[in-house]
Amino acid sequence: MKEDQIIIIGAGPAGLMAAQILAEKGFKVHVYEQNKAVARKFLVAGNGGFNLTHSEELDHFIQKYEAKEIQQIVQSFDNQKVIQWLLDLGITTYIGSSGKIFPTKNFKPIQVLKAWLDTLEKLGVVFHYEHTFINFDDNTVYLKNNDQTISIKYSKLILAMGGGSWKKTGSDAKWIETLAQKNIEITPLQSANSGYNTNSKFHQLQGQYLKNIKVSFDKEEKTGEIVFTKYGIEGSPIYYLNRFTRKHSFPLTLNIDLKPNLSESEIREQLNGSSKISSVLKRNLKLSTTAINLLKSLDKESYLDLDNLAKTIKKFPIEVLSFRPIDEVISTAGGVAFSALNSQLELRDFPNVYCAGEMIDWEAPTGGYLLQACFSTGVFVTNSIVNS
Repeated sequence: MKEDQIIIIGAGPAGLMAAQILAEKGFKVHVYEQNKAVARKFLVAGNGGFNLTHSEELDHFIQKYEAKEIQQIVQSFDNQKVIQWLLDLGITTYIGSSGKIFPTKNFKPIQVLKAWLDTLEKLGVVFHYEHTFINFDDNTVYLKNNDQTISIKYSKLILAMGGGSWKKTGSDAKWIETLAQKNIEITPLQSANSGYNTNSKFHQLQGQYLKNIKVSFDKEEKTGEIVFTKYGIEGSPIYYLNRFTRKHSFPLTLNIDLKPNLSESEIREQLNGSSKISSVLKRNLKLSTTAINLLKSLDKESYLDLDNLAKTIKKFPIEVLSFRPIDEVISTAGGVAFSALNSQLELRDFPNVYCAGEMIDWEAPTGGYLLQACFSTGVFVTNSIVNS
């Protein structure tokens, strides 16, 4: 048995942030990770554009989170504090054209992580790899290493084991069964920031993009770009609408405004009097080849009816059939319910056990909001521990 200490399970962004703040406060911290290295999902996310937070004004920023609890937590360690924290690590940042915050060009994801790990090493944080979480009780956490079960006493325990997407990175959600057996309320995991499966008529557009369009569902809408895939559609406007479509049953219909900067009447005026519709779509309306191909998927009568065509350009319907499987989506919704946690993110039924990161029931769109909330919850639980 090891001496009492602060134990963190999971070496993702939330766990590493908690480790850093606690070590800076003089606590002895041990981090246990089931992989052979830390922050694998953090690095994988960097492959698609390493946006670490967003420059949006805080009032608008927090509206990207539906849960009021996570809004308050993000406010306590906001995007400006993340930028300063990165600078303290020696990582300079810049604001991209979409408002996302990136490390400057000379910093690749692995270099950002190395700078962070170097800081943690100097602070005396101890890492233990290939240790898989099994269980915990009021004062002991149980892990498996090399087929041996290890029991470790803790004074405080932070669980930061991630959601259920990208299992290859270690985010496998196997902790759910253990916590559920302790009657800790768990909201079932669902795909978030997911593409949609569509019917096969759109599959022929695989690899083609629609840019500067607006996607809507019900009263919600988001501008940006989408890409057609072998199974359906992907893209940030699609991911944004996930939380709203999840409340409804599939199949359902998304609508694409192919020309958001023009009204339906302005489009109708452009189409009037032309015998070559495709030429007008390309030359006057400057629609992309992909958009024109999409419109040509209509039946001939609908395509040649100019009133209908104008309406369809503003509201092209795409029926979506389902989300993509959880394992391949960017993140998951669901997890430990806020009702199972007190205001300090401490489990109500297990004092001194805290939860952080994506394993808690919150969600956010892509664009830096996911990492921001992971950083914020990591800081929040450490402040809870320091002030307890």
